[in-house]
Amino acid sequence: EECAPVREREQRAGAAVVGVRTVEFLDHRDGVIEYGTGLRRDIAAAIRRHRPELVVTLNHRDTWGGVAWNTPDHRAVGRATLDAVADAGNRWIFPELGEQGLQPWDGVRWTAVAGSDRPTHAVDATAGLERSVRSLLEHRTYIGALTQEDPERYCRTFLTGMVEAAAEQFGGRPAVTFEVFAH
Repeated sequence: EECAPVREREQRAGAAVVGVRTVEFLDHRDGVIEYGTGLRRDIAAAIRRHRPELVVTLNHRDTWGGVAWNTPDHRAVGRATLDAVADAGNRWIFPELGEQGLQPWDGVRWTAVAGSDRPTHAVDATAGLERSVRSLLEHRTYIGALTQEDPERYCRTFLTGMVEAAAEQFGGRPAVTFEVFAH
């Protein structure tokens, strides 16, 4: 009860730093999100509501590159999102969404998985790196629980390390990588 409003406030602030105006929460409890039809339905509803061509999701695999264990929430949301992309376009799955005015949407052309250890695409991160650091810094409560280190130093080191590691694989420029699936 205490965590959700803080996390939502910090997420909205972080999104605003990078120019995102619409942030939608699906009200699944942080830390105990479970893969299942309820989560798939809620994500499919969001896809029907916003009608994107590109959906970006989290790493759905058990680990981060075989080095660190992935969180249950990330695995559940990533996997459910991959399935919900198809669910959003199928009028036979979750017919109650159609009854609520959310008509099927099969216009998603790509799904991009962030944090995948099997990247197929990269986006040059040079121009947006400073905004990314400022955005991540908006999550002060969460970062404070992760480290005793200075928050700005922690965010900068974390993000710079990620984009520099990707640079080695994708032409030498700092990059954010994605595993992209075409639909």
